[in-house]
Amino acid sequence: MIPGARSERIAAGDVEIHAVIAGSGPALLLLHGYPQTHLIWRKVLPRLAERFTVVATDLRGYGDSSKPPGGTDHRNYSKRVMALDQARVMTALGFDQFSVCGHDRGARVAHRLAVDHADRVQRLAVLDIAPTKAMYEGTTMTFARSYYHWFFLIQPAPFPETLIGGNVEAYLRHHMGGRHAGLAPFLPDAWGEYLRCFSDPAAIHASCEDYRASAGIDLEHDAADMEAGVKIRCPVLALWAEHGIVGKAFKPLDAWRRVADDVRGHALPSGHYIPEEVPDRLLDALLPFLQGAA
Repeated sequence: MIPGARSERIAAGDVEIHAVIAGSGPALLLLHGYPQTHLIWRKVLPRLAERFTVVATDLRGYGDSSKPPGGTDHRNYSKRVMALDQARVMTALGFDQFSVCGHDRGARVAHRLAVDHADRVQRLAVLDIAPTKAMYEGTTMTFARSYYHWFFLIQPAPFPETLIGGNVEAYLRHHMGGRHAGLAPFLPDAWGEYLRCFSDPAAIHASCEDYRASAGIDLEHDAADMEAGVKIRCPVLALWAEHGIVGKAFKPLDAWRRVADDVRGHALPSGHYIPEEVPDRLLDALLPFLQGAA
């Protein structure tokens, strides 16, 4: 579905990660968010591939990647484990160093990747998030009303899985279409893929485990970093949606500067799904940063 790209399933420890690879040049890893797949990058990947070897993966639990059980304390979906998957993918493809751009859940994986594999991540771009610890600790009514799923999906299994599985398409239409631009940004075939992949009961459960991990073991890892004074060492670009909640409920640059030393960024005229809503504006901000000019 992305011209010029090849598709691979890559062994990453005990899972296989589905990846789409295109272009040549320095390596750039793209990580999607909930409840999507690598196709969120479809509108920007061709131009990125003119300058980079682009690797767009499906996170474990999503798309066509493996969907293992969550394990004790949901640790199989900790961002530490999910980041290790991505590091192994890049090793398998022959890239010792690379830049990372993540949206939503993928940005949380990218954050952990930049901390745990600091010698490998050259630049980090995060789209429409503040750090997980800052968002949970700074919860307000505004945030909770818009991000109700942060508190719904962490309920014990199988409660959220059962409700979502009762009508997956209705849930996706409400979750993805209820933000700013409705379903208009999603190309019909991409929407079809989102629905196909998320209709798998294993994907629904895995995505709940992703959120359960963030409300538990991920917070423990983040707190340990803070106590030890561990920060992101590489340059960080934080971009958020002007019509979203992150910029209204939090101060994204301040939040990122508490966990990274070199941060810049701004809002884009978009709703939450930045790569699909304003792909050209995203590229205008992202390309100079990735090439070291910003």
